[in-house]
Amino acid sequence: MKHLTRAALIVSALALAACSQNERFGENGMMGQNNGAQAGIQPGTANDPASPLYFQSSVGDRVLFAVDQSTLSDEARMVLNGQAQWLGTNTDYNAVIEGHADEQGTREYNLALGARRANAVREYLITQGVAAGRLQTVTFGKERPIEICSDEACYSKNRRAVTVLKSGLSG
Repeated sequence: MKHLTRAALIVSALALAACSQNERFGENGMMGQNNGAQAGIQPGTANDPASPLYFQSSVGDRVLFAVDQSTLSDEARMVLNGQAQWLGTNTDYNAVIEGHADEQGTREYNLALGARRANAVREYLITQGVAAGRLQTVTFGKERPIEICSDEACYSKNRRAVTVLKSGLSG
């Protein structure tokens, strides 16, 4: 019992000593770094402007299309302008642009439509200064819906092009 009491006192003393010097750690717990100067930005998170999560949540990784269309709307161009700017700043990333269609129509038609949508996004990003060699396209047609139902609300979400980031210029 004597040893248990002694061990409890030692653990308590160590815990109190550790609490008394909390300023030696930065905001994210890294010793010897002044992380408060970056206003709470943690690398790789959605609040880090250089992260793919930021790209998805703040810039926007997808644009939507009208029925049977591959023409970019004004809203789509605004999103793509942001993507082009982000890609211009973050040159360590390439992108694969996925073309998608809703589940109406034949598989072949929707694969072709998805390809036209992905290509429309790619060509627009190139006109905004993104190097063509950094952009690839792939079509999924109606094979990868994000919503499944026989309703326009679902169909409209599936008529899209999604910009997926890849790290590294060679990759």
